[in-house]
Amino acid sequence: MASLNKVFMMGNLTRDPELRYIPSGAPVATFGLAVNRTFVTQRGDKKDEVCFVRVVVFGKQAESCSQYLTKGRPVFIEGRLQYRAWEQDGQKRSTLDIVADRVQFLG
Repeated sequence: MASLNKVFMMGNLTRDPELRYIPSGAPVATFGLAVNRTFVTQRGDKKDEVCFVRVVVFGKQAESCSQYLTKGRPVFIEGRLQYRAWEQDGQKRSTLDIVADRVQFLG
């Protein structure tokens, strides 16, 4: 059966990117992204909601993000979802990250 894992998001950084290097020497940047949504309820009330996601970027693009992006900057992200699970202090933890194939700086 065919499948598709593609994500497009536009939002603002919630923190400056953090740049690190994995053992192979490849750069990896991570940052938070706030994606806002405005909608009207069935009663006609206007509501705002925010979705916070973690974005992971690899390679030269990671270094560019670290160099040029700062908290509050708007970006467009194209990528995929990736599930991660680990154990911390005896507790099972998990998260769903966005692994960016492309980060476009806006504004």
